[in-house]
Amino acid sequence: MREDIIDSRQLLAFKTLAETGSFTLAAKQLNLTQSAVSHSIKALEEDLDCALINRLGRKIHLTEAGDIFLAAADRIHQRMQRVRSELDALNRWGAGRLRIGAGTTACQYILPTVIREFRQTFPDCQLSISPNDAKELMEELRGNEIDLALTLSPAGNEEIDCQSVFEDNLQFAVAPSHPWASRKVAPISEIDAQQFVTYSKGSLTFESIRRHFRAEGHSFSKVIELGSMEAIKELVKIGIGVGIIAPWVAQKEVEDGSIHLLSPSRKTLKRTWGVCYLKGRKLSLMEETFIGLCESVCDCLEQ
Repeated sequence: MREDIIDSRQLLAFKTLAETGSFTLAAKQLNLTQSAVSHSIKALEEDLDCALINRLGRKIHLTEAGDIFLAAADRIHQRMQRVRSELDALNRWGAGRLRIGAGTTACQYILPTVIREFRQTFPDCQLSISPNDAKELMEELRGNEIDLALTLSPAGNEEIDCQSVFEDNLQFAVAPSHPWASRKVAPISEIDAQQFVTYSKGSLTFESIRRHFRAEGHSFSKVIELGSMEAIKELVKIGIGVGIIAPWVAQKEVEDGSIHLLSPSRKTLKRTWGVCYLKGRKLSLMEETFIGLCESVCDCLEQ
């Protein structure tokens, strides 16, 4: 038996012949000549190196091998029909899938509004969300595990394109009881003595903070790392340390007075957020719409 892939036309010819029991009826159903059907069956038997049918006058009976092959042919045909239906569905408006990756902060504060608006335009889209840090999201993009990543824009990545959606400035966050609570800018001479609470080491946020501190001549040695902005805010509120967060994640706390924000120095600690995707890939209408919605939602964030 040869190891070539079976010709789908021969597969259909055999299935039709087995179902009709006649070369004449099979040829009529397939809109072919009897000779063409007979040639397909003969070529298939030669390819499989076994007889699939017994010819009894104008009728045919399946051999034992033919019965086994017919069962397999039915399964293959059903799978092909399902694939065709799935591909046809992609041509319908708003159908298909969209796999989004995002950091935990974006998942909590940005994506809910974006997804709500997106669903109104594309209600039939199969949407999935992968929460992860920026570095892991870049790996998921390279591995074709996600289509888009809403995250801090990575620097110098030759394989990834990133469309900027907004910029923010990180600030110090303190409890009302903290000595800095009445200040607008942190006193430079007191920064090194503080216990800081910030996002996880290894994240792009942590790296940007560390670069800023070093550029300003600070040690940044007393650090509590957490993987949640909510957890950071809770520690700040009970006076455990000085948080480093963006104003838009603490709007509620600033309004109710449980957290006070102040600038870390005269120089701003700026970050750029973007929607990333594999370089050179043509974006679909759904993907373009998602990016546009991210821009619109992020425009509303207070800086």
